[in-house]
Amino acid sequence: MSENFDYIIVGAGSAGCVLANRLSADPANRVLVLEYGGSDRSIFIQMPTALSIPMNTEKFAWQFHSEPEPGLGGRRMHCPRGKVLGGSSSINGMVYVRGHARDFDEWEAAGAAGWGYQNCLPYFRRADDWKFGRDAYREQGGPLSVCNGNEMQNPLYRAFIAAGKEAGYPMTPDYNGQQQEGFGAMHMTVKDGVRWSTANAYLRPAMNRPNLKVVTNALTRRVILDGKAARGVEYEVGGTKVEARAREVILSAGSVGSPHLLQLSGIGPGEVLQAAGIETRHHLPGVGENLQDHLEFYFQYRCRQPITLNGRLGLVSKFLIGARWQFFKSGLGATNHFESCGFIRSRAGLEAPDIQYHFLPAAMRYDGRAAFDGHGFQLHVGHNKPRSRGHVRARSADPADKPEILFNYLTHEDDVVGFRRSVHLSREIIAQAAMDPYRGDEIQPGSSVVADDEIDAWVRENVESAYHPSCSCRMGTDDLAVVDPETRVRGIEGLRVVDSSIFPVITNGNLNAPTIMTAERAADLVLGREPLPPADAAVGVAEDWRDRQRDGAPERIASDGR
Repeated sequence: MSENFDYIIVGAGSAGCVLANRLSADPANRVLVLEYGGSDRSIFIQMPTALSIPMNTEKFAWQFHSEPEPGLGGRRMHCPRGKVLGGSSSINGMVYVRGHARDFDEWEAAGAAGWGYQNCLPYFRRADDWKFGRDAYREQGGPLSVCNGNEMQNPLYRAFIAAGKEAGYPMTPDYNGQQQEGFGAMHMTVKDGVRWSTANAYLRPAMNRPNLKVVTNALTRRVILDGKAARGVEYEVGGTKVEARAREVILSAGSVGSPHLLQLSGIGPGEVLQAAGIETRHHLPGVGENLQDHLEFYFQYRCRQPITLNGRLGLVSKFLIGARWQFFKSGLGATNHFESCGFIRSRAGLEAPDIQYHFLPAAMRYDGRAAFDGHGFQLHVGHNKPRSRGHVRARSADPADKPEILFNYLTHEDDVVGFRRSVHLSREIIAQAAMDPYRGDEIQPGSSVVADDEIDAWVRENVESAYHPSCSCRMGTDDLAVVDPETRVRGIEGLRVVDSSIFPVITNGNLNAPTIMTAERAADLVLGREPLPPADAAVGVAEDWRDRQRDGAPERIASDGR
C-alpha cells in the first residue's frame, strides 16, 4: 500500500499537533500525521487533577526507563513519554514555563541562528491565549489557553510567595513576561477547567480539514531514503505495512522517539548503528547524543493546619471532586495544584535563575501516593541548568525494541553543587516568618541531613526526573549538530526534526511551552514564509547579579563558598 502527501509528520505530540494545524491551514497542502497512540478522550487526561494517572498508564505513555545511572547509585529512572493524541502534552503536569530569555540567546550562541529570545518571543505570543490580558510579552486569542487554575485559593500558596520575599528574593508579576526571577503565581495550560493539550488547542480544530489525515495506532518503522534524500516513511497499522510518500518528512516523535527513528533509518553515529545491526545510510555523529533532562526532589514538611490536599485523598472526597468537575468543570478537579512558584539563582555570578520551585499544598509523590498520615506541603525543587549529558541509542533494527537511554545524571560536579545549594536555600525560604503558622517538622530530607556529604547522598538516593528529556538532536552548524537552524537534518534532503530534541541546551523550566514555540516557528520555516519580525522587549535581570545571589545577600550560604 502506498499514499502520497506533501508533508508527513511523525508524532501527534506537543510539536506535531502544532505543525498539523499550521501546515494544513493551506488547503493545497496534503498532510499526514502518524501517531502510535490512540484517543485522548479519557477523563483521566482531560481532568487536570488526574495528571498522575495517564503518566503512569501503559495505554497513554511509553514507559521508558533509563539504564542504571552511575551518578545515582545505579538507579534506573522512569521516563514516560506521551503515546496518545497530544503526546506528552496529554500526560504532563500542564505547567506553562517559557524559560528565561537568556536560554534562547544561549541557543543562538550555540549555532542556532535566528533562535535568540527576541526571535522566539513573537512565536510564544502567537500561540498564547493568556487569561489576564496582553502586553509586549503576552497575547490573547491564540490557540493555547493559559491561566492560573483556581488562582491560589489555598493560603499556603500566598504564604510561600511571601516567604520568598522575606528571604530577600524579588516578586514577579509574570515569570513568562519581562522578569522570570522571583516568586509569584504559576501558570498552567488549562481552559475552562479542562487540560489544554496541543490535541485540544491545535489538532482538534483542524481535524475536519479534508487535506489533513491523522492515523492513530500507527508504528512508524523507518524513514524511506533514496540516497541522501527522504522520500517518505514506512509505518505499520494492525500488522499491515504501509508506505507513505511526501516531499518532506518531519519527525516530531520527541527526544527519545526522534533520534531513535533516525537511527532505525540508518542516520546516526556509525558505531552505534553497527552495534545495533543497522546499515549506515548517513553518518551523523550527534544523533542521540547531548541528551539532557531536569531532576527534582520533594522538599516536604508537615503542616500545622488541616488545610492541605492530604485531607482530600479519601474516596468520598475524590468522588465529590470528580463529580463537581464532571458537571461544572470547576473546583479542585480543574487545577494541577501547582499555583505558586519561584525561580532563583543558586549563587552570585549567574545572570539568570537556575533553580525552580513548584509549590504544592500537599505532601505526596507525583504518582499520587501520600507521603504520610496527616497534613503536609512540599516544594518540587529542581536545579534546571545541568551540565551532565547522556544519550539515546538503538539496541537493534526492530522498531518495537525500546532504545537504550542513559542521562548520566549528576555526573558533573556543578550539578551536585547546584542541588546541594538547592537544599540550603529551600530550608532558608521555608524558615521565614510567613510560613510560621503552617510549618511543622521537616519530613524530607529531614533535620538530620545537614552536612554536605549527607545532602549529596540524600539527593542521589531521592532525586527524580522532572520528565523533561531534550536536546538529543540538537540544532546548530558544527559537526555534532543534527539539524540546521532551519530544522533540516544535516546532509539529508526533505527531512526535518521539530520537537524538544532539537534544543541545543535545555531551558530553565518545564518544556511544553518552548516546544510549542519551536513548532510555531518551524512551521513558518517549513512553509518558506518570512519569520515573524523580532521583538524588542526588555529582559529583566538583577542589576547586581555578579555580586549578589539576592537582595541584601552577597552570599549567605555557609556551606560551599564557590
